[in-house]
Amino acid sequence: MLVQNGVQGDSRVQKQARSAADAGWDVLLLGRAPGKREVAWKLGEAEVRLLPLKYRSTRAHEVRTPRLFAPLAYRFPAMGRQRAQQVRVWRTQIGEIMAREAVAGRSRPAATMRRLGLLPRRVAVKIAGTWIGLRAGSTKRVANRRTEMTSPLDRLTTAFWLKTMGDRAWRRLDPALWDLEIAFRGAIDAFEPDLIHANDFQMLGVGARAKLRARAKGREVKLVWDAHEFLPGIPLWNPHPRWHPAQMGHEREYGRYADAVVTVSETLADLLRDRHGLRETPEVVMNAPDVDEVHEGAEPPSLREQCGIDAGTPLMVYSGGGALQRGLADMVRALPLLEGVHCAFIVGNLRSAFMTEVRALAAELGVAERLHVLPYVEHWQVVPYLSQADVGMIPIHHYLNHELALITKFFEYSHARLPIVVSEVKTMSAMVRRTGQGEVCRAEDPQDLARAVMAVLDDPKTYRKAYEDGELLDQWTWRRQAERLHAVYRDLLS
Repeated sequence: MLVQNGVQGDSRVQKQARSAADAGWDVLLLGRAPGKREVAWKLGEAEVRLLPLKYRSTRAHEVRTPRLFAPLAYRFPAMGRQRAQQVRVWRTQIGEIMAREAVAGRSRPAATMRRLGLLPRRVAVKIAGTWIGLRAGSTKRVANRRTEMTSPLDRLTTAFWLKTMGDRAWRRLDPALWDLEIAFRGAIDAFEPDLIHANDFQMLGVGARAKLRARAKGREVKLVWDAHEFLPGIPLWNPHPRWHPAQMGHEREYGRYADAVVTVSETLADLLRDRHGLRETPEVVMNAPDVDEVHEGAEPPSLREQCGIDAGTPLMVYSGGGALQRGLADMVRALPLLEGVHCAFIVGNLRSAFMTEVRALAAELGVAERLHVLPYVEHWQVVPYLSQADVGMIPIHHYLNHELALITKFFEYSHARLPIVVSEVKTMSAMVRRTGQGEVCRAEDPQDLARAVMAVLDDPKTYRKAYEDGELLDQWTWRRQAERLHAVYRDLLS
């Protein structure tokens, strides 16, 4: 199994590896190490190895000399930074000499002579600083233009590579994709897999090339592509204008090498089939929680104790990535309208720039004491941990991928028997309306969000009735989803 992250925060990948190993498969899960050294551990009976990844590849224009269009600029931004720092060092050295003279307490004529002796050096540093400042400023402007890629020439060259190379243009637009190949290929080939499960779009190419290398050696390898999201609709990981078209071309080039495709929802399965001309509609393997997984002595912490509240205090909870498009700021803005209601954010990075902004917003609105930012718990602890809240929140904004699937937290809230408040994104709002397990609110509307929360808090039993249907929750378990995934494996290898 291949994934382009550190595994720990990816519950879907962890469940895939553990359940496949429990079913008798010999599983090696390869991910990305957080540092320069390989990290390894066992996930149940599955072996996990995180490999160091160094992004060394650069786009050609980033190392091309800027002399033609910016003759003052240094060739590399690092040179400009080094020269500017050297000027600061020179000025600091002069300041040190002058301070030493003052401490020495020399006579006024002697001190005057020494200051005059420093004058040529100070003038030289002044001139050099002005010149270096001009060059460093020009270098910085060149670097910004190369990042923004908005000039007519930049747009022309991007269009040229897309036109002449088609899907293969990613080699020019984002050669850093080769760094993934370099980091993973040795471990894959040494394992000699019969089947490769490539998670998401970047690892698809790594898996496809491993399949081709094996075939060249006379060994048949099957490739399963697990598409977590619809690539044309994702919020961009990288703002560089060439990044997104490069990823889409890379996905289209290697998607045809997949022997089977699985994904997270029926809507996304249809989109993938049409976009890539797949012969069969991808199998849907939803990212449902593993409620059957047993861990000795692994009771979750008390959510309410962490928030410092008792059992009678109303608590709405959000669990997942902390980002503006997830609607967390909307929840904070709703708190002044929800007297006595507390809010818990369970996120991966407690000190991210966005979470700092959210805390500042809560302080500005006078609700900081009712906002609690807490770390993730282990994935098998999530459901009992969340069950201590009163409302599960999914107030996400309108992005294409937000419309397409029942996301992980939807299933986790459901198994925690929480009424759900979800924004009017297509798939989840339709499910909530069908089952009656929650309320739908307008996206990016704190006032309507507050209305929906109060409706749930006023009559929670009505919304919890949906969970009395045992078949509904049984379908939303990883055990049932893993059966589908393992059937795909067996069909490919039989």
